[in-house]
Amino acid sequence: MFQQIHTLILKELTLEWRQKYALNGILLYVVSAVFITYLSVGAKQGNIGVPTWNALYWIIILFSAVNAVAKSFVQEHQGRQLYYYMVASPEAIIVSKIIYNSILTLVLALLGYLVFSIILGNPVQDQGLFLLNLILGSLGFSACLTMVSGIASKASNNATLMAILSFPVIIPILLMTIRVSKNAIDGLDWSVSVDKVITLLAINAIISATAYILFPYLWRS
Repeated sequence: MFQQIHTLILKELTLEWRQKYALNGILLYVVSAVFITYLSVGAKQGNIGVPTWNALYWIIILFSAVNAVAKSFVQEHQGRQLYYYMVASPEAIIVSKIIYNSILTLVLALLGYLVFSIILGNPVQDQGLFLLNLILGSLGFSACLTMVSGIASKASNNATLMAILSFPVIIPILLMTIRVSKNAIDGLDWSVSVDKVITLLAINAIISATAYILFPYLWRS
């Protein structure tokens, strides 16, 4: 199974490298969204507050993750899915998708953080806690959106179904990441954020376990 996961991740990386327009489009979306924010919310005059900085950052990262992960199963045509069905286990497929999407989302989040720091300034006082929160948030977004993308790919109206199914799960993750990052920006002690980090870890574990258990039934259909 580990060999299958490794091979599938390499396949995803190879396809992404060959189709650079998809990745370049997402990167352009992140940079342009930050620049538009810089021009429109008064950041140019230094009027942007810390809560606004925090909220705008996570909103942009969320929509970037949706654009990046939404194509996980939708772009796979039926012939390729049948081939995967014959050569790989469904558990390996969903785990490889989650790992790859987590890496992609984390890269986008780090790029967004870099662009935010350059254009809008960096008010974060506790970089370690913020980066830990960034990793957990990226994992949560990618796990949730990957699972929902697999479900939506079986329906005719993929985009609408994906938005409806992911909304109840995404909101708790988004709220927790915003709260932890606010503590990191304020430089509060880690003990203040421990319960929120544990909650975020639990949400990620539940989503990943649910996807691992339920995806084989969906895959066989």
